[in-house]
Amino acid sequence: MTACAIEPAAAEEESFPPPPGLVITVDGAYAARLAGEGDALFPERWTLDGPEPYAVPLPGNQPEEPGTEVQPMGDGRVLIHRLAAGRHAFSLLYPTGPGTGELPLGAVERPDDTTRLRLLPPAPGGERAYALAVGRRSSTVWLVAGGAFGPERVAELPGRCSGGVWLDHAGRMLALDRETGGRTKTVVVDLDRGGEVSPLLQIAEDSDDRLLLADPDSGLLVVASDAPSPGAPRLGWGVLGSTLPVRFAECLRMPGCTVTPFAIQPGQVLTPEGCGVALRVDGPFGGWVGVWRPAERQVHHFAAPPGWLPGAGRWTAEGALLLPHATGDEPCALARVEAPAVRTAPAEPAGGPELAGGIGSAGGTGSAGGIGSAGGTGSAGGTGSARGTGSADAGEAAGPATAAVEAMSPPKPVTPRPVPLREAPLGRLVTK
Repeated sequence: MTACAIEPAAAEEESFPPPPGLVITVDGAYAARLAGEGDALFPERWTLDGPEPYAVPLPGNQPEEPGTEVQPMGDGRVLIHRLAAGRHAFSLLYPTGPGTGELPLGAVERPDDTTRLRLLPPAPGGERAYALAVGRRSSTVWLVAGGAFGPERVAELPGRCSGGVWLDHAGRMLALDRETGGRTKTVVVDLDRGGEVSPLLQIAEDSDDRLLLADPDSGLLVVASDAPSPGAPRLGWGVLGSTLPVRFAECLRMPGCTVTPFAIQPGQVLTPEGCGVALRVDGPFGGWVGVWRPAERQVHHFAAPPGWLPGAGRWTAEGALLLPHATGDEPCALARVEAPAVRTAPAEPAGGPELAGGIGSAGGTGSAGGIGSAGGTGSAGGTGSARGTGSADAGEAAGPATAAVEAMSPPKPVTPRPVPLREAPLGRLVTK
């Protein structure tokens, strides 16, 4: 089946960041990558949930083209996305003895050379896979695997979108970074409500705010924003559904280095400050791995294993960071990094360069200066003020990146439902 992707006129080419060296399912059972070199590229599946990891090559009848994408599914098959003859074609690959089986899923037409489409990160559950197509004035989310009749258009948003972060375990709430009016803000697409869109991250009207990572267990969000330093994005953190503000840790500023978060420790319910966050650090003399926790004011640095597949890795709930790497001697291996135990940092004096944004509470819609109450609509004189529950001296300056939890009708589970607060004047800034 072939479907048509978004609008035919897209003036600018979307700049998608390079994918990690290995794409891992949410549960960590399988992974996939495009292996090989030069003109001899082929899909490869890794199995990670056994006593020892092992790889299975899935070559086709001919080498794959550069730019081909692969993604593991929960049942061990590998989704492949190829661009051929003006179409984005999708298939599922699986081993069949000495060969490779292929199940075609359909295609999405490419209307012109500037419309871009890429796979979104693996969805929770591993039964479905999604792609994001970006045009000049709108973006479309496609269900490309797991549907009933080939690729299905599930949501269309005005503006140019990038990113892609799952906020819940059900694969319902998808966060995207949307550019409109020259500014980028994170919005949430509810895939169970026909693609209904609501704001998530809006720290200041003139800032670019992006969501990089989220952990549904703890609610920890890792963000990038230039609100505390216009024109220079910084890494910060907040908690989904919390009234506490977004904070920007000074220790994450590394002059001359590019810092990219790529994994959050799962299973830390009610303790987001203790979650380990894995960082890829690229400097003038090479790259390495960093580990940071919001409760601490330092980054722990570790040498990357030889042959590390950059940007790939996952945490265990117990706090071990597993880094996949491949060399001639070890073509499929996991290096284990034992991060130091959590150490709570002492309070830092007020006045540092720290910005904050509140996180909404359950169920309602907050307006300027308020926090939505359960089932109702927050007003300007609501439960919380625009300056948050504490003062700037206490580390909670004003600002509104918000998210809330909405109770859903049985039998569906409760799913985080982000709801925004309006931007308020920024007060004194505190670093944590």
